[in-house]
Amino acid sequence: MTREPLIVRVDDVELAVDVRGAGPPLLFVHGFPFNRTMWKHQVAGLTRWRRIAPDLRGAGASSAPADGYSIARYADDLAAVLDAVGASQAVVCGLSMGGYILFELLRRHPERVRAAVFCDTKAEPDTAEARRGRDDLIAVAQRHGQAAVAERLLPLVLAPQTFEGQPEVVRDVREMIERMPVPGMVGALRALRDRPDSRPTLAMVRVPTLALVGEEDRISPPPAMEAMVAAISGARLERVPAAAHLAPLEQPLAATRILVEFLERL
Repeated sequence: MTREPLIVRVDDVELAVDVRGAGPPLLFVHGFPFNRTMWKHQVAGLTRWRRIAPDLRGAGASSAPADGYSIARYADDLAAVLDAVGASQAVVCGLSMGGYILFELLRRHPERVRAAVFCDTKAEPDTAEARRGRDDLIAVAQRHGQAAVAERLLPLVLAPQTFEGQPEVVRDVREMIERMPVPGMVGALRALRDRPDSRPTLAMVRVPTLALVGEEDRISPPPAMEAMVAAISGARLERVPAAAHLAPLEQPLAATRILVEFLERL
């Protein structure tokens, strides 16, 4: 994504947004600690749709304020992005933290979501152990910086096959993590730690829904996503072989094909 992004101002924050093509709006919401370039293959390939890929506040080329981060704030930012590009509704595709934000969009701005795609995510809140892990990673980011966070996270988010056969993907993911400003990292980790339980939301989802998961995902494992999908009326789950927590980036052909099949049925 080399073209200059659209800049959307929300209060005192500037959000960088990649907008491509024409057609029905398709909004991509990245996970932590990544940015909009994690969707580069889908943004390049889904040419029948108007692809909208923002950097969340604190990530990529967007502003990184010292505070003001929450899942609700991220969701409101996305509603503002849709307003700025003139989209009353969009198919929303969220990965990991992006999936948590998609749940919040469905609660706060349900009229904006035409259909939902949950990638490598889950409905449960953090356990006590996971909350302690967030606090530990906050301390790592503040004391040792982004490279130390990358060292911690890379083995968790990528499949062994990716490390063995796709060094360019490992490099790209490392660079995304190392480019995320520390205030954005800390804000996102606190938002993740304190996010609401989305399990009560599952039965309320009334839009066409797809879930996509990497077979090797240890953060949002396939059985957990199966249980999530079972609670959403009409939803279906697709597994992506040889991928972990970043299926759209690790196996872009398979992930994009699954997306195309879902989108064409809408």
